[in-house]
Amino acid sequence: MAIETHISDITHVIQLAVAPVFLLTAVGTIITALTNRLGRAVDRRRVVEDRLPMLADETAEVARDELDALAMRIRAIYVATSLAVLCGLFVCLSISLAFLATLLAVDLAWSVAVLFVLAMFALIGALVMILREIFIAVTAPRHTTHQQ
Repeated sequence: MAIETHISDITHVIQLAVAPVFLLTAVGTIITALTNRLGRAVDRRRVVEDRLPMLADETAEVARDELDALAMRIRAIYVATSLAVLCGLFVCLSISLAFLATLLAVDLAWSVAVLFVLAMFALIGALVMILREIFIAVTAPRHTTHQQ
């Protein structure tokens, strides 16, 4: 009869772990979107850097401003990606601790809760940085890369 209770406890933990697993899927999607945005910003930076020596002084100044904005975007994406990964790690740790608590019959509820709250703070930070990066992208000066 003790085994049935143990299996019942494990089944309950699996049911509770479903929501955080969906959160991991969302975080993975966010990381994919951030990776794509990072690639586009880096590619744009390379194009502007390649064209910079050929530009007239006033046009070069606009290009340098765009490079500064691209650098800020890249930093924001890096921070957002780091926070999203941290969120994923906290979620994985909270799920793992929940299973360990059940298997070892130890009360780790406080630890699981703290890890999940930390995951939410990391996710909030990542979303704020994504918003910041989008704001920079929309308001940044843009230099035309067509040769004149």
